[in-house]
Amino acid sequence: MGNRAVNRRAVLKHSLASASALALGAYNVAAAAATPIAETASDGLPKRPLGKTGQQVTIYGLGGLYTVARHDRHEQAVQIVQRALDLGINYIDTSALYGNGASELNIGTVIAKRRKEVFLATKSHNYTYDGTMALVEQSLKRLQTDYLDLYQHHFLGKLGTLEQLRQKNSARQAFERLRDQGVIRYIGVSAHSPKILIEALKDYPYDCALITLNAARAVMEDTEYLDEFFRLAQEKQVGVIAMKAVARGELVKRGMNAQELLHYVLSYPVATVIVGISEIAHLEENVRAAKAFRPLTEEEKARIRAMARMRMGDEHA
Repeated sequence: MGNRAVNRRAVLKHSLASASALALGAYNVAAAAATPIAETASDGLPKRPLGKTGQQVTIYGLGGLYTVARHDRHEQAVQIVQRALDLGINYIDTSALYGNGASELNIGTVIAKRRKEVFLATKSHNYTYDGTMALVEQSLKRLQTDYLDLYQHHFLGKLGTLEQLRQKNSARQAFERLRDQGVIRYIGVSAHSPKILIEALKDYPYDCALITLNAARAVMEDTEYLDEFFRLAQEKQVGVIAMKAVARGELVKRGMNAQELLHYVLSYPVATVIVGISEIAHLEENVRAAKAFRPLTEEEKARIRAMARMRMGDEHA
């Protein structure tokens, strides 16, 4: 990493100093979910293309929450990240917010020696230019890397708005400057609402979008826009990453099968689904489920949805 790291750090510090001065139509999601799988080795995790980035990512990725985001469980967190890479996972997602920095620190302990094995994504929750420039410097230090594969606006609609991103000296300009400098490779956005993501994709040529997606439709907003979001994302070749597939663990706690829940999400046109992990055993179970993936029929998806809504309660119907 040597000279490249020094050069990028120098450019980033210079930037910090400078800164201080579509109609909804019929859409067959099941058919669209037949995203080509680039690698299907019998002993490896299948991969899918991450939209227009040209990158191939494993259909199951590691999320940066739960044990991975604990300062007081550093050793266990490192073991989880190490095991994820050993199992062939090549997509890791985190955020400057997770565990007040613990997630990035724990992941960075592993990334420092295994950077080339990982497509690494993190997020900025600050929607200003200066704030994002400060956060990215912090994230790079915690993650022990000199570049990020994907940098995302965190939780559009709650932590910030499109209007803020359209302003002069916004995080959007910071992201573009960082991409031009080679500090980040791709620009993404995350939200719990497909409606908000539709507005974002129409407003700016994002490379990726991170969305909540699960059978119970829990922690999801504006679900009536879901099909339109997927149609637009495919039209614009945006790489879609799904999160909260097990509804923060609630669906599994209420007796549902993790494999069914993951297969449900992977039957949508997503590149990968990320899951936060509490124990290595859960990680290994999820990897086995991903290896066994087959697209579900509409009838199977409807059955899983009905069961999930019943387990979670009518408020998520």
